[in-house]
Parts: sequence; structure tokens; C-alpha cells
Amino acid sequence: MEKISRTKIVDLLRRDDFGAMVNVKGWVRTRRGSKQVSFIALNDGSTINNVQLVADLANFDEEMLKLITTGACLSVNGLLAESVGSGQKVEVLAREIEVLGACDNTYPLQKKGHSLEFLREIAHLRPRTNTFGAVFRIRHNMAIAVHQFFHQRGFFYFHTPIITASDCEGAGQMFQVTTMNLYDLKKKEDGTIDYENDFFGKQASLTVSGQLEGELAAMSLGSIYTFGPTFRAENSNTPRHLAEFWMIEPEVAFNEIQENMQLAEDFIKYCIQWALDQCIDDIQFLNDMFDKELIERLKFVLSHNFIRLPYTEGVKILEEAVSNGRKFEFPIFWGADLASEHERYLVEEHFKCPVILTDYPKEIKSFYMKQNEDGKTVRAMDVLFPKIGEIIGGSQREENYEKLCNRAKEMGVPEKDIWWYLDTRRFGTAPHSGFGLGFERLLLFVTGMTNIRDVIPFPRTPHNADF
Repeated sequence: MEKISRTKIVDLLRRDDFGAMVNVKGWVRTRRGSKQVSFIALNDGSTINNVQLVADLANFDEEMLKLITTGACLSVNGLLAESVGSGQKVEVLAREIEVLGACDNTYPLQKKGHSLEFLREIAHLRPRTNTFGAVFRIRHNMAIAVHQFFHQRGFFYFHTPIITASDCEGAGQMFQVTTMNLYDLKKKEDGTIDYENDFFGKQASLTVSGQLEGELAAMSLGSIYTFGPTFRAENSNTPRHLAEFWMIEPEVAFNEIQENMQLAEDFIKYCIQWALDQCIDDIQFLNDMFDKELIERLKFVLSHNFIRLPYTEGVKILEEAVSNGRKFEFPIFWGADLASEHERYLVEEHFKCPVILTDYPKEIKSFYMKQNEDGKTVRAMDVLFPKIGEIIGGSQREENYEKLCNRAKEMGVPEKDIWWYLDTRRFGTAPHSGFGLGFERLLLFVTGMTNIRDVIPFPRTPHNADF
């Protein structure tokens, strides 16, 4: 086969130099035709769109043609031609075809509808479908948007550790990291596990957040962000939870809660605008296939300012809704941690736009959040979105050493585990704020997918660590 430089399909579809000899490589999506001619739809992953190959069967070996089935991998040399059919501007008139990889008849992705549940069982093959090709191209673009947004604003990308000896959220739901023999654990006299001979000489876990270390960096570099994997050993089999997921966490010295809210709004709008600018073919496909309101919803968020709403006022609105006959599964009262149904009511039904809920009761928030003067609430902020509920959680951080120490003690966070974090309040403390955005939650919103397992390549959930 003559050696011609490969052209990616995404680039080929933009060309108009008809008559040029080109080479394309990819996987067969469909093959149809007659005894004289075959029309082969080829896709190489660079775009949602296929290129059509037109093969005059008289010019090709019959045994080779039998190998051109759905899923087979081909290299094709041919003439770039203006398409006579509708749906695409160009096609390739095949002159030479090489089957790089035949596909046996057990290939599970035949030309028919497959449920998302089924595709999760073959996560090693699902990126070859139109749906997951679109989702993972969007995922890439959203990662690029994250870095662009912060880089353009003078933030520094800071790498925080994945292995940690502190529990940032105080949740206790962490995966342990150990080199010890679990069948023969050495224990102390009091029955507790002796970690002295473990790799780190103490109990260590996979991180639930890079926030605490991010705050240390903000106290020297000014504006930083982390973007990396985080882990929660929470036994939640829901469409919104993963055991391994990615978090974006900016921390900014001198920002107070108002600037923090504005940063969150600007950030999320930037990412959505980037998706519409860079991924419109993929988003249009997902809009047509899964969620007819997707593009409309993305544009809706861009065109509205986010409402700033104190938690206390939000509870009043919800209590009023209940008194007017609105039924919620979970009770609503001042001091309650709002459920997704409450958050979505405020966003989708009451205000009909995104809401940033602020000033939560301190009892339901983490020890590091700045306490308000009322003694009851903290300067927390959650960004609530349609269909998702909470998409961002953040706060102004408590910069007062005594208040932070007392609150950590009240919440049972051992000082020996966070002494280094407390030091920043002793050595040149400053007001500072930050937030965390679950990357997969953002992707749920941008793609219109309804299960978080469908926006990460290989989901990690209870009893599921395949692939």
C-alpha cells in the first residue's frame, strides 16, 4: 500500500482540495451498499462525524472485503471528492484498503441502540460509541478550559499530595494506604493497630481534598488552584457519587466571600462558554440524543446572574413552599443540611436561575470556615445548579488562630494532625477564600448525562473497580 501521510477525519472534513490523494485510518461504524459498491462510515475519534468511504467492489479482493465489518480497523488511500449525498461535504473514493485489525462477530457494539447500563459493563469499548466519544472529547476540553481560565488570571497550578495523613473534611470516609500485611496486623497493647513499621510510620490515606495544602500555597503565591484526583470511601451507590473523582480547588489570599462568589460564577460561565465554542458538534449530538434542552440550559446559565441568597432566607422560602402544599421527601427546618430536592426547588422552581447559597449554620459545615459575628453561621457558599443541585462548595476560611483552634477541637479534629495548617494563622495570617468544584459534576451539567459514572472513563464505585 502506497505510503501517504495520514489525515485526521476532523481535518479531512474541512478540506476542499478535491482530487487530492489522502490517507485515513479509523474504525468502521457501518457498511452498506450493493454488489457493485460499498459505502463505509469510518471514524477515528477526532470528531463525532464519520467520513464516508466509497469502494468499487470490482477493484478489491473478495476475501479482504469480508473483513470490513463493524468495528474493524482500516487504513484507506483514496481520492478526496465532493460528496453527492446529503449529510457531508466530502467523501473518499477508495483506491487501496488495508485491514489493520479485523473484528470478530462477537463485537458487542453492533449498529443498534445500547443502554448506558450495558455500556458501563464494557467500559473498555464504550469510548468507541458516538455518545462516549462525545463525552470524553468534552471532558478533555473542559480540562483545557480550567487551566486557561486560571492561567489567564494569574493563578498558579499547585500540585497537592494524593497520599495524606489528615482528613480535610473530618468525614473519616477515607481509603487507607498501607504496605502492611492485612492478614497479620501488628497491634499495640490497647488493641489499636501499630503503624510504626508501616511505610509512612503512621496511618495514611488517599486524599479527599487538596484544600488544606492549597491554603498553604495561597499564603505565599497569592492565587493558586489544584486540579487532581480525590477519593471518598463513601458507600453511596447513587447517580451523583464516585469513590474516585477529580476536583478543582482554587484558593486566593485576600479574597473575602463576595470575591469568592464572583470567582465561582465567572469560572463556571467561562467553562460553559468554552464548551459551546469548542465542542458544539458533540454537544449538539448529546442534545439531540439525550437531552433536548441541553443547549438551551447552557445558554440560560450564561445569560443570568447568579442569585446570592443567605441560607436563612432559603429555608424560609422552602418552609413557605411546604405550607403551600409542596411535598419534599426530607424535612426542612433551620439547621437542616439541604437535600438535592431542596436545592433544585430553589433553582428550578422559585428563582429559575442558578443560586449561590451563603451563611450556613456552623454545625453542618467544616471547622475551617470563617465564623460570622452572629455566632451561629459561617461564611460558606454553595453554588446550586438546575438538574444537579450543588455543583460548587466553598467558603471564606477562618484566619483567626484562636477561633480556628477552638472550632477544630469542638469538631474533634486532632491538633496533632493539622499543626502545620494552624501555623499559617500564627505566621502572617490573612483573609482568604476558596472553593471546590467536582469536575464530574460540571461534566454532568455540560453533557446532559444523568449518571456521574458516564462522564468518567472508568468509574470507581462500591464493588466496582473493573478495567
